[in-house]
This record gives sequence, structure tokens and C-alpha cells, in this order.
Amino acid sequence: MDEDHDRMYVGSKDHILSLDLHDINKEPLIIHWPVSQQRRTECILSGKDTNGECGNFIRLIEPWNRTHLYVCGTGAYNPVCTYVNRGRKPQEYIFQLEPGKVDSGKGKCSYDPKLNSVSALINGELYAGVYIDFMGTDSAIFRTLGKQTAMRTDQYNSRWLNDPSFVRVQLIPDSAERNDDKLYFFFREKSSEMGQSPVTQSRIGRICLNDDGGHCCLVNKWSTFLKARLICSVPGADGMETHFDELRDVYIQPTQDTKNPVIYGVFSVSGSVFKGSAVCVYSMADIRMVFNGPFAHKEGPNYQWVAYTGKIPYPRPGTVGLTDACKNYIF
Repeated sequence: MDEDHDRMYVGSKDHILSLDLHDINKEPLIIHWPVSQQRRTECILSGKDTNGECGNFIRLIEPWNRTHLYVCGTGAYNPVCTYVNRGRKPQEYIFQLEPGKVDSGKGKCSYDPKLNSVSALINGELYAGVYIDFMGTDSAIFRTLGKQTAMRTDQYNSRWLNDPSFVRVQLIPDSAERNDDKLYFFFREKSSEMGQSPVTQSRIGRICLNDDGGHCCLVNKWSTFLKARLICSVPGADGMETHFDELRDVYIQPTQDTKNPVIYGVFSVSGSVFKGSAVCVYSMADIRMVFNGPFAHKEGPNYQWVAYTGKIPYPRPGTVGLTDACKNYIF
């Protein structure tokens, strides 16, 4: 949504559309951005579907500056990004690709169009929750572009991310001090407890924007990444809770206080006994209280999670300045 230009941008297979917000039925401005025939052939030869996978599915559209957008597509399992000139004023009706500006979309856009991804372009830096490999097994929260160090979550570490499906990302400040800005990721992922079959649980993850990573095993990795379970449940007549564990969508309602929007989550449950949906509402005060509260801890794979009662290192895990000694306290 581009309120300055009164336009709404939509990405589809091989096309980017610019719709008029004042008259959505008006003929849209359209950019045709397909992959080359050679790339399409290579995609098909790798075993992918001609129509459902071997196209350029536009998955990222972010404002770059007042005149340009930054867009990325799956590129027939070879992600690509480029810039779109949208003009300086809406009356100009300019909407075209910038020639010669194509670059790699790895770490910015997933290869598979069926995998959910999220992104936010903040101060010239792109934060994205994506899958960064052809097979769709390496999920990560990435930071690329810009002047800060390129960052990601730990690779193939299920304690950080376990087959996530990203739903939403949102910048929510903690205070008037810009160095306190936090980026929140909403997603669902698999969770295995005490040898049980994996189940889906909803999460909210958080990073600091000024995170430059740590030392040793945390070089080029987030040192402030924390995550917590996002619970949506209703009590039954027998006192048992029915949990809606699959987060489907998130709506963030602004308030007069930019630090405290209201979070609405749409959840579902699809068990063998009960199927249904629910909407749960969360305040940022409650969310911050969880992130600033006790850490979850368990002694081993056959133990249950409990609140950690030992000494918390300084600086506290989840804040800038984290050392490698803090890493074991995060999860």
C-alpha cells in the first residue's frame, strides 16, 4: 500500500500490478517480469512444475525511496531482485523496471513460491524471514543490503527456527530512543517435546535493529534473537483448554501511542477431533513482559520446560552486547 502515491501494489506470477486506490476497478499499470526461456527450461529439468513453480512469482515489494520500489521474485527457483521506477508524483503514471539493476534474491526471497516469507525494508536494510536454499530446508531471518553487517539466524539449528511458516514482520519501538527499536516476527513452526511427534506452535520472535552479532560462534548471527510461544486458547466446560496453535494471519492496529499497538492474531486448529478458528488479541505490554520475564529452560530432551532460576548473565540475553557465554540462555 502506497498512500503517498494513492496506489496499491500486487505481485503475481511474472507480473507486478499498480492499482488506483481511488478506483480499484480502473485499469492497472502492469509490469511484465518473466524469467528467460533458458531459466525456465533449467527449472523444468530440475523436476519442478512448469506452471506452479517455474515462473517468476513476485513475493517482495518494498518502498526503496520516494521514486522507486525494491521488488523480488522467485525467478523459477533462482530468486532475483530489481528496482521499479514509480515516478515522483501519482499523476505521472510511471511504472517500469529499471534496466540493468537485477541482482541476486538469495536471503531476500524464497526459491519455492509455496513457502511463506515476510520482509521489511528499514533505513535501507532489508529484514526477511525466508528459506534460502533450493530444497527449502534452510530457513532464516536475514538482514541484507544497507551498511550494517549481514546477519542471519543460526543455520540448521531447530532451537532457533524449526520449519517455520512466516506470517508477519513489524517494527515496534520500545521507546523514543531509536536504538531501542525492535523488529517482531510472527510465525508458526514445529515443536517436539519429550519424544512426541512434532506439533505446530505459534511464535513471536524479536531482534534489535542495531544488532551487529557476537563473537566466535555468533559472528554474523543475531545476538539478540529471542522467541516466545504465542498462545490462543479457550477453556472448555471440563476445564481443559482448547489451543488454536496454527497462526494464520496478524493484524496490527495502531494507537495514539506508537509503542503500544494492539495485536490481533487469526488462529486455527485442525485436529482429528476438533477443527475451528479463533481471533486472539494481545497488548504490547503483555508481550514485552514475556520477553523481559524468566527464560524457559530444560535439563535435557526428556525434561519439561521450566522457568530458569539460575544467574542471568549481563548483558541480559536479547539485548545488544551479548557474548557467546549468553547463547545457552536464549532457548
